[in-house]
Amino acid sequence: MYDDRPPLPSPKRFPRVPPDRRFYAFLIDFVAVWIVSSIGGSWLLQAIIFAAGWFGLRVVLVTRNQGQSLGSWAMDMKVIDLRFRRIPDIVTLGKREAILGFTALLAMTGLNIFFVNAFSTLLLVSPLLANCGTAFADEQYNQALHDRVAGTATIQTKRGFSLDLRTRQLLDEIKYRMRK
Repeated sequence: MYDDRPPLPSPKRFPRVPPDRRFYAFLIDFVAVWIVSSIGGSWLLQAIIFAAGWFGLRVVLVTRNQGQSLGSWAMDMKVIDLRFRRIPDIVTLGKREAILGFTALLAMTGLNIFFVNAFSTLLLVSPLLANCGTAFADEQYNQALHDRVAGTATIQTKRGFSLDLRTRQLLDEIKYRMRK
């Protein structure tokens, strides 16, 4: 009847992250781990390297780098625990990234066999799309399925590289010079 947990903070206190930034941050992390895992010859070795790399990049690095992975740092985002309003502990991040990492591993497998069997690729990528697609339905925190299970959220931060803004600025400058 009575809940001892503190209430969730109001959504106005946390700046929401646009979906394209979340996508590009995930893509940076995914491609970085995929390239490293591609050195493994067999599928099993690639899966082990991918899982270890994903855990290292998305759990260990995030706990030591103020809630930011490589992709999150490049896109000015970080992960927070909604209950405590701070960077999640390693268990919470492990739970969050186990779900996301498993779906990313399935997607990597599907993309590796794309030219052999395109239908299998579609089936293996669909859990990742369903997991991340739930963020579009959540209007309060933009939480994907892995965020809801772990009780985390992704928010904007000023600490990072602002890769998307720098790229946009560079493209605008190139367009301006082309018109001259």
